[in-house]
Amino acid sequence: MKLDQQRMQMVARQIEARGVRDPRVLAAMRKVPRDLFVPQDSLAAAYEDRPLPIGHGQTISQPYMVATMTEALKLVGNERVLEIGTGSGYQTAILAELAHEVVSIERIGLLAEEASLRLAKLGFDNVRVQTADGSLGWPEYAPYGGIIVTAGAPRAPQALLDQLASGARLVIPVGDRQTQILMTHLRIGPGEYDITRETACRFVDLIGEQGW
Repeated sequence: MKLDQQRMQMVARQIEARGVRDPRVLAAMRKVPRDLFVPQDSLAAAYEDRPLPIGHGQTISQPYMVATMTEALKLVGNERVLEIGTGSGYQTAILAELAHEVVSIERIGLLAEEASLRLAKLGFDNVRVQTADGSLGWPEYAPYGGIIVTAGAPRAPQALLDQLASGARLVIPVGDRQTQILMTHLRIGPGEYDITRETACRFVDLIGEQGW
């Protein structure tokens, strides 16, 4: 089966059939080629519903989890979004299809450089990738209309909560270093957040001053 056919099948069977309903999220998942964001030796598994290693102890997230986390942000298209954990840039590309601008932070410089080049080559000109401690966010461009963290944390970093715009959501896996619960923090006022527990998950660690 051709890669584009595999991508359509992935969305139909692994994402839409499991409850993701946002038509903009589904369209982005159909459009962005995950095979361009995985190592060559993982190409045959590019559209399987599982995370894949990308080197440096990091992974590209499971497609269903990418879609679920993205849907939880409830983006409408005019937002500046902050992503913590660029990795290979796949989640970044999905966000770039749905938001006005994406600021993405990656602590591993080589991954950040490779992702930035890959995204530019694919024509994503609304993305800026920074190498920094993601647990501290990027205050220069705050407030954000959504923040997504693709690494597990012991708690939601206060720095990220502080950088949320009113009415915006932080989506983050919270728990121990083995398993987490995907949690959404909706900012409803100064220092006030409505917290929703989404689903069990497992991510690599959020390393940093306000992470592990």
